[in-house]
Amino acid sequence: MASSKEFVEYAMEQLRDAGLVSYRKMFGEYGWYCDGKFLGVICDDQLFVKITPETDAAFPDVPKAPPYEGAKDYFLIEDIDDREQLVKLAQATWEALPEPKPKRKKRVRRDEKGDKNYDSF
Repeated sequence: MASSKEFVEYAMEQLRDAGLVSYRKMFGEYGWYCDGKFLGVICDDQLFVKITPETDAAFPDVPKAPPYEGAKDYFLIEDIDDREQLVKLAQATWEALPEPKPKRKKRVRRDEKGDKNYDSF
């Protein structure tokens, strides 16, 4: 069962105090970001947050579950209405995660026929 757009937008509204939050459709579900960092996923109308060693120690009572079959465990946010706790968890996760790697630019090269080919560099 795919997540509803309404649930995704509600989750982002609950997270708004954590920073600049956004989401992106991925593999039929959604990934969510805060200030440019990937922090979790939304699957089957459930919010999941990445687990880091720091957040695992700071939030030991938050349940963990895989968002989909074969995935590693994430924090499963059962009370999405507890905005204060949700924002604390999101901010702690953001602080513990490294900065995203810069995206590689594509360069255009032409083959012997003059056709364009795209390479990453």
